[in-house]
Amino acid sequence: MPDTPRKSYADLFRTPEFSPLFLSTSANIAAQTVSGLALGTLVFRATDSPLLSALSMFGPALAQVLGATLFLSGADRLPPRATLTGLSLAFAAATAALALPGLPVWAMLAIVLAEGMIASLGGGVRWGLLNEILTKDGYLAGRSLFNMMSGVMQITGYAAGGVLVTLLSPRLCLLLAAGLYGAAAGLALLLTHRPPRAAGRPSVTATWRANALLWSARPRRHVYLALWLPNGLVVGCESLYVSYDPRAAGTLFACAALGMLAGDVTVGRLLPARLRPRLGVPLLVLLATPYLALFLRPPLPLTAVLVALASVGFGASLVQQERLVTLTPDELTGHALGLHSAGMLTAQGLAATLAGTVAQFTSPATAMTAMAVASLAVTLTLTVASRRDAGDGGLLPRRVPEAA
Repeated sequence: MPDTPRKSYADLFRTPEFSPLFLSTSANIAAQTVSGLALGTLVFRATDSPLLSALSMFGPALAQVLGATLFLSGADRLPPRATLTGLSLAFAAATAALALPGLPVWAMLAIVLAEGMIASLGGGVRWGLLNEILTKDGYLAGRSLFNMMSGVMQITGYAAGGVLVTLLSPRLCLLLAAGLYGAAAGLALLLTHRPPRAAGRPSVTATWRANALLWSARPRRHVYLALWLPNGLVVGCESLYVSYDPRAAGTLFACAALGMLAGDVTVGRLLPARLRPRLGVPLLVLLATPYLALFLRPPLPLTAVLVALASVGFGASLVQQERLVTLTPDELTGHALGLHSAGMLTAQGLAATLAGTVAQFTSPATAMTAMAVASLAVTLTLTVASRRDAGDGGLLPRRVPEAA
């Protein structure tokens, strides 16, 4: 069967509303990148603790599980423009507060955890709106372009942030990030007003009901676990860059983003549609394997190459997201994609905490190796389980029953 024609990136920018959503998200990611590196450096300088440094950068993801439990029904039940604008303004205020002189570390962690709770809603609103703007035949190309943009923003943000943190100060970088969040809010106002995709008020009960429905189908469970766990454990490795090599952390983050960009271009634009499902598992294996070598403490140039190579494996998430969209009813698309985003970030936060704890008692290099081994073990387990249940497709079966 021939591949269906895919939308070009130029076609996406000719689609109404795509550009303001793309630019607003770009500003948000740039702000997250700069603020995360600045805060991680600030906390590490104050405490000399790999655990607290990792928590300050990735701790907000831990709160995503609470947001997904309490607020996620709002992803389809709130007007997208007002919601995205309000969330960006809230992040601007919180990031500016982190720059206050004399703010204790516990207060910084409390603020970033609060940011994580409200961020879970933003993912569902943003990706549900993207799916609505582009229709399903253009979603993969659109998400691929967003992932590429995320890689570029991270490369730029970590490179610039590393220089600014060294030459100026982490607090000035936090103020810069607050300004970027403000710009994101202004860009979100350029979106067209749209009504919510689903009727009813957001509520905890509605959130639980939709979460239970999404989780009830075995195929979706396998996709969610493949999106969350191998990815999250490798992000645990990334959370230790600051303590692994404080002077080169920005370089390592930028190389990881470069590898992610290469993976997204390959999966989103270069691979034929018929081949994508077959590469989900190999990409997850690639995601973790290079980190096994960091136990040997290779020189920085080789470490940077290994980090970039591993991050190509993040392209697996595009394959899995495409599968998730096909398995989800239209009226739950925003909620389903928000649950993916919240669960993924929660897994990343938990993995960062675990990695930081292991590094606290051993070393960052040892902890990175342990997290990579765990990621490979999870990938193997999920592959065997899904093949046993579906019989023909590994983590991303082509035909599967919808029964729980």
